[in-house]
Amino acid sequence: MRTIISMLCCTLAAAVPAAAENLILDEIVVRGQKESPREESLTIREVRESPARDMGEALRQVEGLSYVRKGAIANDVVIRGLQRDNINVLIDGVRLYGACPNRMDSPAFHFDFAEVEQIRIVKGPYDVENAGSLGGLVDAVGKRPKKGFGSDLSFTYGSYDSINASGTASYGTDRLDGLLGYAYKYSKPPESGDGKRITEIYPATSNNRYRPGSIDSTAYEINTGWARFGINPTDNSRAEFSYSYQDADHVLYPYLLMDADYDRTHRFNWSYRIEKLSPLVSEVKLQAYWNRVKHLMDDRYRETSNPDNAALMYRTFLTRNYFMSTLAETETWGAKLNSSLAVGPGTLKAGIDYYNRGWDATNTMLMRSGTDWIYGDSPMIPDVTIHNTGMFLEYTLPLAERLKLTTAVRGDLTRAEADRLTAGRIATLYQPYYPGRTLSADTDFGEASGNLQLTWTPITGLELFAGFGRGIRTPDPQELYTGLQRMGSNWVGNPILEPTVNNQGDVGVKYATDSYYLNASFFYGYLHNYINVTDLPDPDGAGPLLRARSYRNVNATLWGGEFGSQFSLPANFFLKASLSYTRGNNESDDRPLSEIPPLRGTLALRYDVDSWFLEVAENFADRQDRVDAALQEQETAGWFTTDLKGGFTYGGLSVYAGVNNLFDKYYFSHLSYQRDPFSTGAKVPENGRNYYLTLAYRF
Repeated sequence: MRTIISMLCCTLAAAVPAAAENLILDEIVVRGQKESPREESLTIREVRESPARDMGEALRQVEGLSYVRKGAIANDVVIRGLQRDNINVLIDGVRLYGACPNRMDSPAFHFDFAEVEQIRIVKGPYDVENAGSLGGLVDAVGKRPKKGFGSDLSFTYGSYDSINASGTASYGTDRLDGLLGYAYKYSKPPESGDGKRITEIYPATSNNRYRPGSIDSTAYEINTGWARFGINPTDNSRAEFSYSYQDADHVLYPYLLMDADYDRTHRFNWSYRIEKLSPLVSEVKLQAYWNRVKHLMDDRYRETSNPDNAALMYRTFLTRNYFMSTLAETETWGAKLNSSLAVGPGTLKAGIDYYNRGWDATNTMLMRSGTDWIYGDSPMIPDVTIHNTGMFLEYTLPLAERLKLTTAVRGDLTRAEADRLTAGRIATLYQPYYPGRTLSADTDFGEASGNLQLTWTPITGLELFAGFGRGIRTPDPQELYTGLQRMGSNWVGNPILEPTVNNQGDVGVKYATDSYYLNASFFYGYLHNYINVTDLPDPDGAGPLLRARSYRNVNATLWGGEFGSQFSLPANFFLKASLSYTRGNNESDDRPLSEIPPLRGTLALRYDVDSWFLEVAENFADRQDRVDAALQEQETAGWFTTDLKGGFTYGGLSVYAGVNNLFDKYYFSHLSYQRDPFSTGAKVPENGRNYYLTLAYRF
C-alpha cells in the first residue's frame, strides 16, 4: 500500500499548469440536449468530487435513487422503491449477479468506479433490450482508450483511514488500442454521529456483537484489475475484449449475522460492432460475456463463534472458527445480437439474447443433535440454473417535426431448474408449508412486455414525455428454491411463485437552456403478483419444522415523482435542487409496502470559476412512518445534514476536499436493515462527520 501511495504522489507532483474548463455549464447543455425526461446520468466528475465508496452511495445523488446500507461498502441500488431483481444493474450491457444469498455482494459491488466513464439510468419499465427491467435499469459505461497515450491516476484518503486509489494507462491508434487499470480500496469501520463504530451497534447482551479484537479491524480491503483491448478491422467496424478480476477480503456487514471472508470475481466481455452496412442496416452488434463470483461468509468475528462466550449453550462443541458459514458461487454467461435498421421514416431496433445464470450455495451450521451439537451442511441455494431466451423490437417514428412515437415489445421464455433439490427434500421441507399444492424442482415461464412512449418538443428546449410500460421479471432462484433449517425459524422458497408484472404510466417534462436545466416526472405503477416477503406459521406443531420466512405474490401500487434542476446564476454561482418521493401500498393486505424510502431532497449552492470551486449542500429525508408492521418493519426518523466541498485544477492535476455531515448528525437511512433470516434486525447508522481529500492527475 505504501508503494501505491508513493507512486501516486510522485506523479501528482509532476503536474504542469494549464487553463481548466468549467464543466458545469457543459453538463447542463448535455443533459438538456441528450437526456430523455425518463433517463438520468451520473458522470465520473460527480463521483470523484464525492467520497462515495461504491455505486450505491454515488447514485443517491440522482433523483429517485437510494440504497440499502449494510456496512461500510457494497450498498445495494434502489430505484423508486424497487431493488434486487426488480431492477437491472449492468456494466457495458453485461448481466452480473452476486453470490451471497443476502446480497452482501450486490452486482454494483463487483466493478470499480475507475472502470467507468458514465452511469446511465432508465427509470420505469422502458428498457426492452434486457430481460427483467421491471422497475428500471442502471448501466455503467466503461472507459474506452483514446488515440495516443493517456493515463488517469486518482488517490483519495479520508476518515477511518479510508483509501481509494486507482490508475489507468491507455494507448490507441487508428486500428488498435488498449487500456490497463488497477484500483485499491481499504477502510476501517466508520463511526456514526454518536461517536461509535458501526461494529459497536449491538448491546452487550447480544451474541451477534463483534468480538473485542474485531471491532476496530479492517472494514474492507479490495483489489481490482482490468484490461480492455480494441481493434478496428475496417473504418466501420470494431471489436473489443475486456477482462476484470476483483479480490475482496474481510468485508464487514453489521447489518447481517455474518461477514464476508472473501469475494473472487472474474468478468469477461467481447463485442463486435459494424456500422453502415447498407442503406437499410445502420448497425449490427454481437456481444458475448461470462462472469463468475465465489463468496465465503461466516461469523468468525462475532461472539456467536467464541468458545469462551459463556452465554453460548453450544460453546464446547465449537470445533471450527465459526458457528455458521456459507460458501456460494454464481456463474453467468450469455450472448446478444442487436441491430438498428432504417425502416420507413423511422428506426427499428431488433435483437435476440440468451443468458444462463447458475447459483449454488451451501450453508454449514452447528445444529443440535440429541444432547450433542454437530456441524451440518444444507443446500441453501440448491444449484439453481436459470435459462432465459428473449427477443425484442423497438420502433421510433417521427410523427411530425417535433413529435416522436416509440413503441416496443419483448418476449421471454425462462426455465428454472434446481439440480440439488431432491424429491425427498421437497416433501419434508417445502411441501408442509404449501399443503395441497404440487411442488417441483423445475418450472417454466413465458411472458411478454413492452411500452409506448410519446415525446413532444413544442419549442426549443422544452420536451414533454408520456409513456406506458408493461415490465416483467420472473422469480429469482432464491425466491423459488432457497431452503434452510435453523434455530428459531426456517427459510424456504416458494416454487409456485408467478412472475411480477409492472403496468406503469409516466409523464415528464424537461426544460433546458444554455444556463439552466429542469426535469420533473410523475409515475404510477400497478404491480400484479409483486413478490413480497412473508411469514409462514409452524406447519407441524410439535414436529421438526418451525415457522418460516418465505415469499408470496401480492398486488401492490407504487407512485411518486422526482424533480431535478441546475441553474447558472450571476457571479459564477450555480444552484442545484432535487426532490424524490415514492409511496407504496400492499393492496392485497391493505397495508404499506415494506422497504420504501421516504421523501428526500438536496439543495446545493456552488461557486465555480476558472480552475476552482466551492460548494455547500443541504440534504434531508422526511420521517418514514409508512411501514409494514406485520414484518416488524420499524419507523425511521427524518434528518438534515450539511456537506461542504471544494476543489481546483492545475493543468492535469485536480484536487478535491470535503467534509460530509458537517454537524456530526446521528441518523439512519430508512433502508438500513432487513428482516431476512441472516439479518440481525439492528439498524446500521450513516457515517458521522467525515473528511476526504482526493488528488487526481490525467495526462
